[in-house]
Amino acid sequence: MSDTTRPSGGTQGNRLDPWFGSYAERAHNLRASEIRALFSVVSRPEVVSLAGGMPNLKDLPIRELAESAKQLILRDGTVAMQYGSGQGWEVLRERITEVMSYDGIAGADPDDVVVTTGSQQALDLMTELFVDPGDVVLAESPSYVGALGVFRARQADVVHVDMDHDGLIPEALETTIRQLRAQGRHIKLLYTIPNFQNPAGVTLSEERRPVIAEICMREGILILEDNPYGLLGFHSDPLPALKSYSPEGVVYLGSFSKMFAPGFRIGWAYAPHAIRDKLVLASESAILSPSMVGQMAIGGYLAEYDWYGQVKDFRAMYQERCEAMLGALAEYMPDCSWTTPAGGFYTWVTLPEGLDAKSMLPRAVRGQVAYVSGTAFYYDGRGADHMRLSFCYPSPEEIREGVRRLAQVVNSERELVEMFGTGATPPEPRAASPRRPPEDPGPGPDAV
Repeated sequence: MSDTTRPSGGTQGNRLDPWFGSYAERAHNLRASEIRALFSVVSRPEVVSLAGGMPNLKDLPIRELAESAKQLILRDGTVAMQYGSGQGWEVLRERITEVMSYDGIAGADPDDVVVTTGSQQALDLMTELFVDPGDVVLAESPSYVGALGVFRARQADVVHVDMDHDGLIPEALETTIRQLRAQGRHIKLLYTIPNFQNPAGVTLSEERRPVIAEICMREGILILEDNPYGLLGFHSDPLPALKSYSPEGVVYLGSFSKMFAPGFRIGWAYAPHAIRDKLVLASESAILSPSMVGQMAIGGYLAEYDWYGQVKDFRAMYQERCEAMLGALAEYMPDCSWTTPAGGFYTWVTLPEGLDAKSMLPRAVRGQVAYVSGTAFYYDGRGADHMRLSFCYPSPEEIREGVRRLAQVVNSERELVEMFGTGATPPEPRAASPRRPPEDPGPGPDAV
């Protein structure tokens, strides 16, 4: 058989995909997520996964929510199961403005809220609306893997801007903009997660927020402010959103996935009015309308339950897990360094010199522990000396055991590097005893 085939359209394919030559150019920019690629192994009960960002929903009032869903269908089923507005259910949009008030966004207009299928769809729609192939998107260094995937698929060129423990560095942002403009590059967006950033876990300081907003407004660069973790601070409500400093210069992206339930796939964009109009048109073109069942279920939850009290319970739970993670790192991996998050799901670990997190990962999985290599969070291939560890889903006991297993792998790797230099292949580590109960399915493929 020939290695190539020709579908009826006459374009050239291959044995694996006869339509290979027919795809649009942007289709070839689609890449598998390094996190989702781990799903088949981290879902095994014997593996302690410190990889995925799946929220822990065990404390939700499941029985009450089940009864609420039953009553929703009995009472409003013909509405809930019908098409809805492309902009989203008006009642939910009003309640979203109440949620945003905790981020310092006072007096938000529900008419400028667009409900989306998770904030991921909002991110994709904004990129579709603003980015032409070759345009530059500025992003933190490191940045969220899901956003990098969107930007790559839309043929953007991502340029990372340095962060430190206080978040995005204003001077680094100005320098990067100046250098790109000198090269004749076209900068369209700044993408940022200011609160408990994914993957680094750091928070943009209150002093830097108005400075970042002013720089971008002055330079004509629209800010995409992604805030899925903002209400999950361990000690306090979030700092004022960038949107509060620059109402016309920021599109704010929010989500119920981390603070309530990701299965509903409900997020939103709060945008300047003219951008709102185009977002609605783009959303209608893509999905017609977001799920009415999901919107009405979340709207009912916000109206009928002490949702903010539930958020406070989640804060305490995640703080306990974070403390278990940081304590285990100090005990088992003192030769590494890491960030100390004040909320959210993640810490960012720097490995000892010479270690490569990506090449080490298969040996970690054999040792029954999983993490995400830092390379997933860079557009330009950097990050091999880092790993992201997630503390949101495993119990404190599982976290300690996972870090203990990880330390064995790191120590073995380090000994070989010291003995033979980089590139050495260590023997497979001895399998650790299972700790996660068999009925626990582990993190899902979309827990990024």
